[in-house]
Amino acid sequence: MPAARAVAAGCAPAPAGTSPVFARRAGAGLHRLTGMPPAKKRARSYDPARTRAAVLAQFTHVSEAVRGLTPGQLALPTRLGDWTVRELVAHIGMAVTAVHRALDRPAPPRQDVTVAEWPFATSAGSAAIAEFTRKLAIEHPDLDAYLTDVDRGLRALLDEHPGSRLLETTAGALPLDDYLVTRTVELVVHTDDLNAAVDGLDVPYDRQALAAATRLLADALAVKAPGGSTEVRVPPYAVVQCVEGPRHTRGTPPNVVETDPLTWIRLATGRLAWPDALEEAKVSASGERADLGNLLPLMS
Repeated sequence: MPAARAVAAGCAPAPAGTSPVFARRAGAGLHRLTGMPPAKKRARSYDPARTRAAVLAQFTHVSEAVRGLTPGQLALPTRLGDWTVRELVAHIGMAVTAVHRALDRPAPPRQDVTVAEWPFATSAGSAAIAEFTRKLAIEHPDLDAYLTDVDRGLRALLDEHPGSRLLETTAGALPLDDYLVTRTVELVVHTDDLNAAVDGLDVPYDRQALAAATRLLADALAVKAPGGSTEVRVPPYAVVQCVEGPRHTRGTPPNVVETDPLTWIRLATGRLAWPDALEEAKVSASGERADLGNLLPLMS
């Protein structure tokens, strides 16, 4: 997996100091930039309290795991280009403090993007994200203390700000509650990266965080390839219909893709290639419109 794609798929918003113009360009006019028509289906809703609890729970899982890592383990390579585990952990903290940075900026006048469109803006600013991540890793040699401060700050901000507060993000203007759903993707994806880098680490996945991340990425597929000819199933969390063609109405769909949540997240973020998933029997695909290879990854 190319380093640039791996970093981009990490999808943290650009660091503090990023021009507001950059954020607007990455978000406003997203349909024009991607060439994708707006989704016509009713947007999925997320329970704000569960989402907040999921973000905090997953971040706690990561923090507790990092506390036990040795210097040698922190120096291990990751699948994210030339990043070490230390830099990956710093990036996880950065992904969470994106909430802090967004709340520091003035609220935009109106929401102009949906949460399901957020994945398509994550490649913007990947070089700046990588540079800022390395800087954080150097500035915070005590990662335990760093993550503890991040957690404390996040909890204070969530107590202070309503979920309706609009944030300027790299994708466009989103309410805080919706933006927190994107943080579940960040945390679940990078928890998986961390587990892949350190043998035997096995950081757990909060069920609600995994569910939210799975659903957001499934909905993003339906935005990228609108239609009703193919049913994508990711039990027990998501089912979406997508891809242009004859719409299925009853009985067994003619085109079905099914996989598990982690495999779906890896496919959607470029951690796993579609042909490899098929060869390894990690995904089943039946029907002439069940080949999603040209639609993945969603975040690149």
